Amino acid sequence: MQTTKTVQKGVGNGSNPVLESGDYRVADLSLADWGRKDINVSEFEMPGLMELRKEYGPRKPLQGMRVAGSLHMTVQTAVLIETLQELGAELRWCSCNIFSTQDHAAAAVVKAGSAHVFAWKGESLQDYWQCTDRVLTWPDGEGPHLVVDDGGDITLLIHEGFKAEKMFEADGTLPDPDSTKNAEFKCVLQTLRDSVQRDPTRFQRMANRVIGVSEETTTGVNRLVQMARDGTLLFPAINVNDSVTKSKFDNTYGCRHSLPDGLARATDMMLAGKVCVVCGFGDVGKGCAEALRAAGARVFVTEVDPICALQACMQGYTVTTLEEALTEADVVVTATGNRDIVMKEHMARMAEARRPGGSRPASVPVVCNIGHFDNEIDWEGLVQDPSIRRETIKPQVDRFIWPHGGSVVVLAEARLMNLGCATGHPSFVMSCSFTNQTLAQIELVTHHDTGKYQNSVYVLPKHLDEKVARLHLPKLGAKLTHLTDSQAKYIGVDKEGPFKPAAYRY
Repeated sequence: MQTTKTVQKGVGNGSNPVLESGDYRVADLSLADWGRKDINVSEFEMPGLMELRKEYGPRKPLQGMRVAGSLHMTVQTAVLIETLQELGAELRWCSCNIFSTQDHAAAAVVKAGSAHVFAWKGESLQDYWQCTDRVLTWPDGEGPHLVVDDGGDITLLIHEGFKAEKMFEADGTLPDPDSTKNAEFKCVLQTLRDSVQRDPTRFQRMANRVIGVSEETTTGVNRLVQMARDGTLLFPAINVNDSVTKSKFDNTYGCRHSLPDGLARATDMMLAGKVCVVCGFGDVGKGCAEALRAAGARVFVTEVDPICALQACMQGYTVTTLEEALTEADVVVTATGNRDIVMKEHMARMAEARRPGGSRPASVPVVCNIGHFDNEIDWEGLVQDPSIRRETIKPQVDRFIWPHGGSVVVLAEARLMNLGCATGHPSFVMSCSFTNQTLAQIELVTHHDTGKYQNSVYVLPKHLDEKVARLHLPKLGAKLTHLTDSQAKYIGVDKEGPFKPAAYRY
């Protein structure tokens, strides 16, 4: 694992409160100049954010707003951070994945004073949750007004902290890390235990202060919807993931680009002629399957949803079960957003077929995840089995070898392989996602106290979804056709849009 160092204090000239206070933690501040050059190039590929700076920058709609962000600390995210800053926000930021930070981007943001950043590539789980906790703690001890979340970890910490404080208030009960066997939730409970003992009303005050959260991804949205259904959601949430210009762009086109990129950087394997299994044929799975087929692979799809399965059939993919495809699969990609998809027993069968004398002895299959969390692949089952030898080929590329000699390669410790093994989605598609994020933050502030947003989950209105698309078309040289008055009247829309009803499926 990569060695990191904490930069406690930078050399400031008094004009950079981040450096001057030392209130950040990154791997290496000397990478900042490289990061700045990379950010400058990405700005050309992120026209939506740059246009929002022009439109909203002078008005400063986020003036005075404290924004806490948990989203992959990449070059593209740096452009989002600096857009929110230009709109008036004060920011603290961490990554939502222990492997996804681009250290030069984190350093550049800190050196510029754009945000207090707590992120580096290769964090431990304990580091990760400590960073998340620090992002929620301003120097005066109070928390944010707004949250930008990806996977819902900040939202989870606030809600679990709120519950923990209520329990402590009622009978003195403290969170107990030994109450769970889950290594990550142990860290969450320890973080909360420490917080309650320091300040037993901190998260309650925070929950009252937060105006709302904008959530980036499917899994985080599912968490929010469940809390809203249970009546436990503490503040309004905007589901950015289901904006069409996010789900059909970032999820599909982004994964179409970054899945083969991650496979190539991690393994250098040729995909043509290989048997590739994509678990899940939602927006992410669709992009993955398309990319693999375009590279010449034979693509199988697994699905539980009959509509998605039928879509896969109509697009020419073989729809089958993982169990039936295992012994033939050269690559298995999980893209479901669910849990327990590829278990140790599945990988054992794959390895068995690759043992000397097995049906496929000349190959080593690759198993990887491009869903969200690390629970689609049974990583713990592998590393805790003493009979299976782990051989680290390079960071985030591990080969697991069974006693009989068969093996499998697992990427990014079962976390997001496109960010752990490559650099994630390209700037242009992230511009679509992050333009939605910025508009969501403006929307939450603009309509705070108007009653428009209650403690529930919302999507951005259709006209803003279309605005995101419109901002990106000039970069591609596209020219829109304009409706005549009679055409608009005939189909029952305004000439300027929205052009589709809210329920339209693109």
